[in-house]
Parts: sequence; C-alpha cells; structure tokens
Amino acid sequence: MNFLDEINAGERAARATSQRLFSSMENADFAVEPVMEPAEVQTISGADTIPIERTGDIVKARQAARLLVQSLGFSDNQTTIVVTAVSELARNISLYARCGEILLATRMSSARVGIVVEACDAGPGIADVQAAMESGYSTSGGLGYGLSGVRGMADEFEISSQLGRGTRIVLTMWLR
Repeated sequence: MNFLDEINAGERAARATSQRLFSSMENADFAVEPVMEPAEVQTISGADTIPIERTGDIVKARQAARLLVQSLGFSDNQTTIVVTAVSELARNISLYARCGEILLATRMSSARVGIVVEACDAGPGIADVQAAMESGYSTSGGLGYGLSGVRGMADEFEISSQLGRGTRIVLTMWLR
C-alpha cells in the first residue's frame, strides 16, 4: 500500500473522529476570520487526511502538501509557504496534543483554485487564543512565530479551541 492509499484508507475513520471531537465545540470560545464569501459558489474536493501521531508524520504531511500544491500549479515560492504552514501546524499537534490530523483538500471557485488545510486535535486546547495569535507568544520557549506566522501566510484563517477538548485550525491559500 503506497502513502496516498494509506492516507485515503484512514480518511473515513479520521472524519468520524473529527466529527466526534468537534461536535461539542459549537459553544467554544474562539476567534474567527471569515473563510468564504457567502455569495461565492465553491467546491472542496480530493481530501487527504494525514494522521499526526509521531514526529515522522510531520514529514508525511509536508510531502502530501507539496504534492498537492504542485499538482495545482503553485509556484516554488508558494509551495514553500504552504509546506511551511503545514509543517508548523503538524508540529504543533505533535508537540502540544501528541496526536491529531492534517486534512488537505483542493478548494475551487469560479475564479480561482487553492488548498484548504485543516489541523485538528483533541489535545489540551489553547487557554488564550488571542494571546496565542500574537507574534512572540510561545509556551514552548520558541520564538513565538508559530500560529501568528501561519495566519500571516494564509489568505484565510480560522481557529477554534476549547480547553480540554482540542483545537481546530482551517486555512486556505489561493494560487496566485
């Protein structure tokens, strides 16, 4: 079984897990930026889910993201930006939640094409989402460019987190 077959084989189970984990997050405290214009008709297709259970899975997520955006025609520079964002989200899952998943999908509208990246975990959650989004904020002793850096790389960004239940981050990056 090759890498993408393994990803697709786990997709249904991962979706069920995500739905279970985040169905109770409707009342969570969160900061949101809109991810879609209401009047714009869009489709999302070709979803691949990469489980993040050990540090080596970060590399798998990076590779899957690289293959997807290259197939969509992203430039080398844009590809590097997408891969960096995916790497940071997968690293956060590994570091803070220990396990979770990265979902990668193609997003298309009548005028453009892009990638949707969804990072989900059932970890401890983020105590102060607003603070975590500030440049320089770190709970691990790093430089604190993680989530604020990812938000800066993304064209659209949404985060929701609930203490004791986990975190969900969804971003879109459009082909330029």
